[in-house]
Formats: sequence, C-alpha cells, structure tokens
Amino acid sequence: MPHPSTLDPNEFSYYDKLAAQWWDESGKFWPLHRLNRVREAYLKQQICHHFDRDSTLPNPLQGLSIIDIGCGGGILSESMAKLGATVTGIDVVPKSLQVARQHSQSQQIEIKYIDCSAEEMVLSKQQYDVVLNMEVVEHVIELPTFIRSCSQLLKEDGITFIATINRNPLSWLIAIIGAEYVLGWLPRGTHQWSKFVKPSELAKLLLDNTLAVTVESGVRINPFNKHFSLSNNLNVNYMIAASAVKTQK
Repeated sequence: MPHPSTLDPNEFSYYDKLAAQWWDESGKFWPLHRLNRVREAYLKQQICHHFDRDSTLPNPLQGLSIIDIGCGGGILSESMAKLGATVTGIDVVPKSLQVARQHSQSQQIEIKYIDCSAEEMVLSKQQYDVVLNMEVVEHVIELPTFIRSCSQLLKEDGITFIATINRNPLSWLIAIIGAEYVLGWLPRGTHQWSKFVKPSELAKLLLDNTLAVTVESGVRINPFNKHFSLSNNLNVNYMIAASAVKTQK
C-alpha cells in the first residue's frame, strides 16, 4: 500500500538504513534513549494530570489507549505500555517495525505495530485517548496535512503531545552543526533546518484543528555529561501538549 504524501522519501531511506540500531543504547540512537527517560516522566505526569489519575500508581495509564506515531523501533511505545496503556505504534519503515515487534516480544510486552502513515490510520476510524507525535514533525512534508490527520486520531476528551526542534539560528548551531558535525552525536543528515517548526507555527496548526496548547516545556542537553532535562527554554528542543479547545456555554 503506498503511503500518502506527508512521507519524505529521503527520510524513509535514512531510517531504513539505521533500523537495526534502534535498541543499541551506545549506538547512533543513544540520544533518543537518554531523551526517552525525560519524555517518559513528562508524559506520565501530563497524561495523569489530564485524566485526573494518580501518577504514583504502578500502572497509572491502565485503560488508556495510546497511538505512537512514527514509533520507530518502539522505544517510547514500550515505555507507555509498561505504564499500563494499550499502545498502538505506527511507522512507515517496515524494518523499524520488525525491530520493534521482535524487541517487544522478547520483553513480553504487548504492543500492536502497524505499517502505515497517520493519513492511512485515519481511514480506520480509530481514535485514541492519547496521540504521541514525538520527534516526527521535523521529518515530514505537508505539515498541515500531517497535523490534521493526527488530530483526527484523537478522541474528543483526549490529549496530544508533540516533541520537535525550534527553527532559529541557535537551533541550527546546536542541533545540526553541534550535534551532527562537531560532537558527532547524530549522523550527518539526521535533520534539515528548514523542516524545524516554531512553537507558534505548531500552535496555529493545532488551533486550525480545534486543539489548544496547554503545556510547553523545553528540553536541555548538557554537552559535558550528555544529560537531558526539562527547562523553560523552548529555543531548541521542546515538547508541547494540546487538547480540545474549550468553548463557552
């Protein structure tokens, strides 16, 4: 089945070649593994707050349905499943999904992985309590179409999360020149600065789909100890949460 136009063929080729390295924490995806510890805690807190749940419980997301768009090798999908959620991961790179399935099976974690795009998933008429869009929007084309499709996958009382990179001179210097060329933390060509998205641009696209941003948080990286943490600075890496616009009655 051909994937719709929001898929960038160059991005497909790039991740197809790297698929086997998803779960190597000392390999090319090490930044994602370290980032995942931060975003897992952030997501647990925000999801529990949205649905009025106790985040200290062993399985605080029990009974909630989550779709992880652009799930890759399943790093975040597994984290959400371990918190009790019913998780569906979708991606358009079959090799990555094969790795994700094999790893979740080896860990005895039940996750449904589907080879499809967000646009194709909309056709299934399925909707979810939580829609995750983490480190994906900077890799697609036709961003308005992509955001619209993702919004259609969200239940009326649900919450969606987007993690990406801001577009400004500082993000070019840090996320591309620094991370890819100077420090070598990421393979060269991982990101294209022109595809980075400003928080204000995302907020407008979400509002066009009757979703309003409720929480914003930056992600800080210490270049000396490679430690990731949350911050109030959205200039480079950032995460946002959005839910349905509340109307006056």
